[in-house]
Amino acid sequence: MLKQRVITAIVLLALLLPALFAGSPWPFALLTLLLIGAAGWEWARLNGAAGAAAVAFGVLLALAGGAALWAGWALVPPAWLWAPVAVAWVVGGALALHSGPAGWPKLPQGLRWLLGFALLWVAWLAIAHARGVGINFILSVFCLVWAADIAAYFGGRAFGRRKLAPSISPGKSWEGAFSGMAGVLLLAFAWRWADASWALDTPSIYSRMAAAWGIVGMVAGCVLLGAMSVVGDLFESLVKRAAGAKDSSGLLPGHGGVLDRVDALLPVFPIAIALAAR
Repeated sequence: MLKQRVITAIVLLALLLPALFAGSPWPFALLTLLLIGAAGWEWARLNGAAGAAAVAFGVLLALAGGAALWAGWALVPPAWLWAPVAVAWVVGGALALHSGPAGWPKLPQGLRWLLGFALLWVAWLAIAHARGVGINFILSVFCLVWAADIAAYFGGRAFGRRKLAPSISPGKSWEGAFSGMAGVLLLAFAWRWADASWALDTPSIYSRMAAAWGIVGMVAGCVLLGAMSVVGDLFESLVKRAAGAKDSSGLLPGHGGVLDRVDALLPVFPIAIALAAR
């Protein structure tokens, strides 16, 4: 299993890093569009579609992203989009987690498909737009999610006592979640120092939030983004538990599926764009 994980990670990095650092944002947008189409196929399968129907769902999702790319939305997306999406994730995520795995299948299947289509499409658009903003900006958002996850893992192992969502993900604890937020805040202040000290291509999400909302606003924004990375993770786990699945698919040997790797990114990127867009 470890060998598979390492090999898969190396292959993904070999594809993603050249696309990320290419002179144009197009290679990264197209590669991530392929991945989000695969995530759409996984979503459809987790929500009752099979065979050609699940494939069609993923293809339609990729085509919708391609249409947005052709329209220029990856570079200049509709300004009105991000705030409603941020509110929908905060409110909808809280309602979904409150209902738990038992509540998810009670939603009509068509509504679940529509929700998945919308959240995956908007997340891809936010990621593609973040790359268009600049390398430093998109990396600062990626690293926020990774820092939250790593700090939560070690904090949970060291201090975890109270279960965060036992019916969804028994391994997560409140102590781990708070450790993740602390890790995000440490990263934010370190990254702001790097922004001020080095000539980077564009301000990070942390500097942009500080400029728009002040230091207190930046701290609040970091806590929100850290919390929403946990919501994204738990939401995907909820959908998998409702479907009786351990992984979203086996597309990434040793890692599960694409959704298993991007779940925490789904709410974070749109909300980060909203917080940075003032």
